[in-house]
Amino acid sequence: DKNKSIADGAISANGHSVEDKRGWNWNVYCSLARAYEFRLDAPWKKLKQKHKDLMLYGSGDRRFDVTYYHSNGAERSWSTRFEGVIPNLERRYQQTESEFIRGKIQEYMREIPCRSCGGQRLRPEALSVTIGGATIHDITHLPIDELEVWVDSLRGERAILSSREQQIAHQILRELTSRVGFLSNVGLNYLSLSRSAATLSGGESQRIRLATQVGSQLTGVLYVLDEPSIGLHQRDNKRLIRTLTGLRDIGNTVLVVEHDEDTMRSSDWLIDLGPGAGEHGGEVVAAGTPEQVTFVDESYTGAFLSGRFQIPTPECRRPGSGEYLSLRGARANNLKSIDIDFPLRKLICVTGVSGSGKSSLVVETLYRRLAQMINRSRERAGDHDEIIGADRIDKIINIDQSPIGRTPRSNPGTYTKMFDDIRSLFAELPESKIRGYRAGRFSFNVKGGRCENCEGQGLIKIEMQFLPDVYVQCEVCRGTRYNRETLQVHYKGKSISDVLSMTVSEGLEFFENLPRIRRKLDTLDAVGLGYIRIGQPATTLSGGEAQRIKLSRELSKRATGQTLYILDEPSTGLHAVDVEKLINVLQQLADAGNTIIVIEHNLDIIKVADHIIDLGPEGGGGGGEVIAQGTPEEVAATAESYTGQYLQAYLKLPEPV
Repeated sequence: DKNKSIADGAISANGHSVEDKRGWNWNVYCSLARAYEFRLDAPWKKLKQKHKDLMLYGSGDRRFDVTYYHSNGAERSWSTRFEGVIPNLERRYQQTESEFIRGKIQEYMREIPCRSCGGQRLRPEALSVTIGGATIHDITHLPIDELEVWVDSLRGERAILSSREQQIAHQILRELTSRVGFLSNVGLNYLSLSRSAATLSGGESQRIRLATQVGSQLTGVLYVLDEPSIGLHQRDNKRLIRTLTGLRDIGNTVLVVEHDEDTMRSSDWLIDLGPGAGEHGGEVVAAGTPEQVTFVDESYTGAFLSGRFQIPTPECRRPGSGEYLSLRGARANNLKSIDIDFPLRKLICVTGVSGSGKSSLVVETLYRRLAQMINRSRERAGDHDEIIGADRIDKIINIDQSPIGRTPRSNPGTYTKMFDDIRSLFAELPESKIRGYRAGRFSFNVKGGRCENCEGQGLIKIEMQFLPDVYVQCEVCRGTRYNRETLQVHYKGKSISDVLSMTVSEGLEFFENLPRIRRKLDTLDAVGLGYIRIGQPATTLSGGEAQRIKLSRELSKRATGQTLYILDEPSTGLHAVDVEKLINVLQQLADAGNTIIVIEHNLDIIKVADHIIDLGPEGGGGGGEVIAQGTPEEVAATAESYTGQYLQAYLKLPEPV
């Protein structure tokens, strides 16, 4: 805040607070101000540039005297250099092993284009080479569908290239046409070649690798794909299925792990595992053609494909509060300066073909701007004119698929705060009181009760230099995380390590008479996570599982009725039976008076929404417009909407005239 002074907290970066006027930072700043003759109580905007640079970038090699006054009245002086706020943050970001501190420092960081090349990555000499007036930077920034058009324009009678140039480039053009076509056929026509690999979803990365295999034309190969339909609209999914069947037709075997109905129906052979999840699964319930599987009574997949199991369509939609959260002039990425009204206290689905602008609208623009207004977030929001009605929201939560932790220390028990209650329970046991054990004794994050060989992780990290780190079981505690004395305390015959090894379903039975713990286990089970272990390391959880753990934590909190929840494809990795559980949770949150915005392709979730906002009509530059809005029935009646076309068939409604 440029209007604040340093004394009032103009610099609020992590580790540089001056709230404590007897603290270390304040004493250093006072000494610095005396040495360089500027005032700490002057507004930042009125400081000379040299003094701003001093605070931000440090004093270099020049030393100054610091006087530090202890709270006991003692005084200490010494000569030092001032590192500067920015160099200090950069150094700590590189050196810290704490994910929390690294995350806090990241709040003050953002990527900006290189001043020399303007983000084009190349020297002027390379950029001086053009084809039809376009540089290689221009070409690699085109969406795949536009790149296809450009490649086609290089050949033919009215081609950009001359006949001789076409002859020279014949083999290159043939290869280029083929590869670009493959990317388009697997539903990636909205991506550009310059897109950073780090920004791709798992499904997108997998389909890019698939496109390279299609281009190789190999035969006799076994291809294994894990949910390639993730992030795909039904229209794009049809193209993916054609690509997979094409691989089969040239003499390959394609093995796909999938929950998508169209993919299952298109398979030659279907293997259904179950009957449940976790400890209750691991058996072959059915195997055969999709039609044969539909006749197996024990198969949930068969029941879904046959129509015996169906998620019901609501008889009526929520009326909502009659109030709206309005976003005006949204133009991030491919959005065409659109105006959107989100009805409050409803379950809202944002739909559209892949790359149509759903995440740009909901996450990059709406969420980030509201997070700035409500949570004082520093993350930059997508370009827009204004948001109206933010005062009707008191809390905004983005339940995304990022990990709940990046080390084995994090697990569902710690994330949901359930483990705090479990530790308190063990501390209250007679054996613990005799030994003088408190709740901290049963924490694997602090010394005392944990195994010191692995520092409570249960695993030892082996650094593999140029390869990803590997974790192996600790040979001292054998993965239990605790020392021998701590493991001698038992509740109902189980040690603290035994409890962490329980699945959520087992925990529900074990803690049935303890409401505080059971309530949190209930919410995990309600989102379809009865099979995961209470102490399962966060590093072994999928993005979908992490998202549902976050959802369960929100479900266990007391409802305020004015919370906005945002979820991006929560059905990822879910069977139809689990989708039903997810829908029940979303409906619970909406029934409590909250507003839920879900980006989704799953028609079972879309059909139960109170309100749909469909973007399109295409992906990339051909998207970013509002194609349809309203109830599922109203969107299904919109002929221009691809989502509406599939929804119309799914709801078994008459075709729109």
